[in-house]
Amino acid sequence: MLDYRFVDGTRLSSVIESLIFASPDPISWEKLSAIVKESEEELELDQSLISRIVDQLNERFEENDLCFRIEEIGGGFTFVTQPRFHPWLSIFQHENAYRRLSQPAIETLAIVAYRQPITKPEVDSIRGVDSGYILRQLMEKMLIRVSGRGDSPGKPLLYKTTAYFLKHFGINTVEELPKPREIDEILKDDDMAEHRRLLMERQMELEDEAARNLFAPEQESSEEKESDQQAKSSDGSDFD
Repeated sequence: MLDYRFVDGTRLSSVIESLIFASPDPISWEKLSAIVKESEEELELDQSLISRIVDQLNERFEENDLCFRIEEIGGGFTFVTQPRFHPWLSIFQHENAYRRLSQPAIETLAIVAYRQPITKPEVDSIRGVDSGYILRQLMEKMLIRVSGRGDSPGKPLLYKTTAYFLKHFGINTVEELPKPREIDEILKDDDMAEHRRLLMERQMELEDEAARNLFAPEQESSEEKESDQQAKSSDGSDFD
């Protein structure tokens, strides 16, 4: 079955590869099986077979030294870059992550992720400030969702992370989130310290660039005024 070919000669493994590649979100094995069955009714693809096809594809990617592979993330299959390329991508990824999420948003998201399902009053109690605006932001970014209501007085809304949250952070379940002890070890790691240093330097460069762009029009205007005054002075001297 791994070498199955359709009537036109197309390999089943190539069809699976193209479907995973074309899907904007992780695609489940059930969805892959249903799509294939629409054109080939006699084909019954179960989870085990599709996993073996994915393994075969990954072996081919590795043999050809390609920069990507297929992983099961967020309840489905999707393309990801090979781990050995992460050092070159880490600064870019960290930069983008910080641009998308503010520090309060990251803090609030971590609380929801580790304590879910959790209510807004509970989040407020942990953070020490009102978190309503941040929670709305995280919902707009589809990182958290309302999962029901709590049993406490007032029946406050309960918040949980979403499937997009799993995709965003490259994990398959919330159980894969690092434990607090693991986080401490990561933060002490020399490579992580270097990434933080480079990220801070890049952030300072961006802030300096933004400041220069902000004051550039004022400087140009000032220089133009000085130039006009000098021109007028010169014209007056010539007249005398």
